[in-house]
Amino acid sequence: MTKTATYDQILCKIEANYCPVHLELVNESHTHNVPENSETHFKLVLVSEHFKGLRPVQRHQAVYKTLADELQNGVHALALHLFSSEEWRVREGEVAQSPNCLGGGKKA
Repeated sequence: MTKTATYDQILCKIEANYCPVHLELVNESHTHNVPENSETHFKLVLVSEHFKGLRPVQRHQAVYKTLADELQNGVHALALHLFSSEEWRVREGEVAQSPNCLGGGKKA
C-alpha cells in the first residue's frame, strides 16, 4: 500500500508524541467499500513506554486526542493495538488480524 499524506501525518504525530519502541501503521482502506486510494481506515500497532500504567481506555483516549484532526477530517476508522514494552514482549509481537469488511455493499 502506498504511503500518502494522511498516512504520513499520522506517522509523524505518533512518532513525535509516543517515542515508539515498535510502530506499525497500515492503511486498510482498500479492504473497505471506499473509492480507490482512500485514506479512511487505518490499523495502528504502537508499543510505547507512555502506555505503562495506563488502562486500555486511557491509551485509546490519548491516541484519539493526538489524532483528533485526522479523525475529524476523513479518517473513518482507527483500529488501535497499544502496548507497553513488557506487554509486547509477553505477546511476542502478535496482534489480531483485522476482520474483512462486508459493509457498504461489499460481500465476502
